[in-house]
Amino acid sequence: MARRVRSGGLMARTGLCGTETGNGESMKVGLLTSGGDCQGLNPTLRAVAKALYNLVPDVSIYGVLDGYAGLIEDRIRRMQPADFEDIIRLGGTILGTSRQSFKSMFADDGQLAPKAEQMLANYRARGFDALVILGGNGSQKTANLLREQGVRVVFLPKTIDNDISGTDLTFGFDSAVARATDVLDAIQTTARAHGRVFVVELMGQKTGWLAVHAGISAAADVILIPEIPYFPQRVYELITARNATGTSAVVIAVAEGALSDDERMLTKEQRVELTGTAGVRLADWLKQQLASGGSSQEVKLVVPGYYQRGGTPTATDRLLCSRLGVKAAEMVAKHQFGCMAAEIGTEIVAVPLAAVTGKLKLLDANDSLIRAARQLGIVFGD
Repeated sequence: MARRVRSGGLMARTGLCGTETGNGESMKVGLLTSGGDCQGLNPTLRAVAKALYNLVPDVSIYGVLDGYAGLIEDRIRRMQPADFEDIIRLGGTILGTSRQSFKSMFADDGQLAPKAEQMLANYRARGFDALVILGGNGSQKTANLLREQGVRVVFLPKTIDNDISGTDLTFGFDSAVARATDVLDAIQTTARAHGRVFVVELMGQKTGWLAVHAGISAAADVILIPEIPYFPQRVYELITARNATGTSAVVIAVAEGALSDDERMLTKEQRVELTGTAGVRLADWLKQQLASGGSSQEVKLVVPGYYQRGGTPTATDRLLCSRLGVKAAEMVAKHQFGCMAAEIGTEIVAVPLAAVTGKLKLLDANDSLIRAARQLGIVFGD
């Protein structure tokens, strides 16, 4: 089960969500999944729909196909209760999804781009009373933009990175941790059998929540994350120290966005020119160092990639998705728009989109989770 992370201070602000008047008898609601897929999208869609059918006497639910692209192109279909049956254990999304950059919502002069205007036009032409959006950070920004333009939005936080501010957990995260842990567990056995160094590159371009949770769970020797710049030499020293004791197997969990201390000093433009991802760069450097030191020890790179975000959602995710989905339906039924359904502590609450949009939830280098990992002997390379 993924660890809860306190998002302090937001409980007091949950009352800021706007509540509009409505008869509550008849509503037309759109559902939309945006951004990268993850294991929790279908369970959440199911929960929203089933709760809406129970809460609103006369509700029509429409599925917007392939994310914001479907809203731009008016690819929308009427859903039936049967569409939401037997999907709680299904990965991916029955509606399809796509990525639409937030920057693409604006023209060069700062005004709304044609695609944003088209979304608004189609929303209004369809006569929707609400739009429930499931997405990550980029999708959240666009959802908030739509809110600012008068769209009645309810947002649900989806990402395997767990980096959305205002909620302790995002759905999809626990399932991704389980998959990443499974990969690391399997690598441990072959690392020991051959005395190899394995660099396992996990997802996490901007934050290290996934790498830290999976790394601790699978007893990785080293965890490298974007929030803590690392010194490659420290990793090399660990390997040589382990070799000296006869324990040559080393497993390194590295988030794809991790940076060495030298790389951290580069400009954004210079980082683009770096060769390969974080895992590739580290593996290549370690190979060179070991070879120059006269060692024949092998360094292998493993990139599980999209395996981490696919397949069956965990029971923990299914439960979170169900609770968040029901909360979203309750907000729609109560005409409480402009909010995100979030888990804070043990409660599912409504958090104003305006209060959390554009804020990345990072891991603090002094977080209790990091401190615990260090006490277990895990090296962060700093």
